[in-house]
Amino acid sequence: MHTRLALIVSVYNQRDVLAKVLRGIGLQRRPPDEVIFADDGSAEPTRRLIEEWTRTAPFPVRHVWHPDDGFRKTIVLNRALAEAQSEYLVFTDADCVPHPRFVSDHLRLAEPGYWVQGRRCFVQEPWVPAFDPDHPRFIRWIASGRIKGAAKGLRLPVPLVFRDMEQRGIIGCNLACWRADAVAINGFDEAYSGWGIGEDSDFGSRLYHLGLRRKFVYGHAVVFHLNHPILPRDHVPGSQARLEETWRTGRVRCEMGLDRHTKGG
Repeated sequence: MHTRLALIVSVYNQRDVLAKVLRGIGLQRRPPDEVIFADDGSAEPTRRLIEEWTRTAPFPVRHVWHPDDGFRKTIVLNRALAEAQSEYLVFTDADCVPHPRFVSDHLRLAEPGYWVQGRRCFVQEPWVPAFDPDHPRFIRWIASGRIKGAAKGLRLPVPLVFRDMEQRGIIGCNLACWRADAVAINGFDEAYSGWGIGEDSDFGSRLYHLGLRRKFVYGHAVVFHLNHPILPRDHVPGSQARLEETWRTGRVRCEMGLDRHTKGG
């Protein structure tokens, strides 16, 4: 049976970096069945790049955009999730170049009763302009120190898979789940605002509370994070408090979530 896969890409400006990510998506050995850009208010140059790429993409592409009003990633992610037609969802960010086997690896890892957490390695900021998805030279870059996190950047013949229900390592730039499970927890919690912590861990925690376990994966489904300056994180105490409440209460569904963007919601 053919499992349809939607790749949902969070976007906010960074046009030159996004161009590398688009090339990485185009190089997939097994292309996604659809790509949805969840755009948190990018300016015209970035939007134009996506529109140009969409015209030549060999699969359906949708660009979900809303005006820039600060960090509202959870809202536009839910809007993208509401548009997804595939039964399996893979989330990544527009500063993460996928390995050419990224999509095929995620399809092999998909299993009922689980969600999947892949890893990321880090292309050091000074070397980001030179990173070329067409000629990546992954091992050479890792050996030279241009890429950090070697254990997370090597694709192995056989993946290392840890089945757990841990909080450690939950990141939204390489996360996959069945669409039905994302719907059951009402998607992302739109009460979160601000970059860097909270919304992804909350999403994963509520998948646990739904009764799922996690596949924590090394060696397959690799992404290369293109490093950039860190954004302000003044919101962290509030986000951390909300996340701790989710852990403590065992909350499954968030109140402000996906159903705000679906028919009958």
